Amino acid sequence: MQATPMRKPAPVDHPVHDLIRERFSPRAFSPRPFDDKTLASLLEAARWAPSSFNEQPWYFVIARRDDEEAFARMLSCLKPANQTWAQSAAVLMLAVARLSFARNGQPNRHAVHDVGIACAHLAIQATAMGLGVHMMAGFDAAKARESLAIPEGMEPVSAIAIGHPASLEELTPEGRERAARPRERKALNDFVWTGTWGASWR
Repeated sequence: MQATPMRKPAPVDHPVHDLIRERFSPRAFSPRPFDDKTLASLLEAARWAPSSFNEQPWYFVIARRDDEEAFARMLSCLKPANQTWAQSAAVLMLAVARLSFARNGQPNRHAVHDVGIACAHLAIQATAMGLGVHMMAGFDAAKARESLAIPEGMEPVSAIAIGHPASLEELTPEGRERAARPRERKALNDFVWTGTWGASWR
C-alpha cells in the first residue's frame, strides 16, 4: 500500500484561496520525475511576476535529477542538513537576481524583492499542479557562484527543491519531527499598522 503524500494546510484566521492554504514547504519528496511541459509551466508562472520598471531581474539555474552531474553539482551547494532531504527532489534550482538595471546600469534595490515574487508565483503554480516547492536560504552562495559559473553583478537568492510530495516515512526521525510541527505565523496585529508605525490597523 502506497503511503499518502503529506499535506499541511495553513490554519488561517481569515479566508484565503485554497492554493495559499495548501502551499507549504515539504521536506519529503518522491524522486518521481515530472516532464518538461510541467517545468515550463512553473517557469512561465515566475515569468509573469511583477517587477520594478518591468526589469524582470530573475534568473534560474536548473538541475534535473536525471542529469546526474548537474544535480550533484547543485546539491553540493546546499548546506548538509538540506542535502539529506533535497537529494530526493526531482529538480533543484537556484534563483538569482541581477542587482543592477539592464536599462541604465544603476543599482536595483528591489531586485531581490522581485525575485522573491517570481519564486512565490512558481510555488503557487506548483501547488496547483500537485507539486511541492521548498525554498532554502541554507546554501553556500560562494560555492554556487563558482560551481554554477554565476557572473559578477548577479546575486544567488534562494535554492529551490521541486517535486512530488511524499509521506513523512521518507524522512529521518529528526526530519519527521520537524516536518510534523504545527505551522505558525504572526497575527495580523503584530505587523499591520494604520497611518503610522505601531498604530493598530483596526
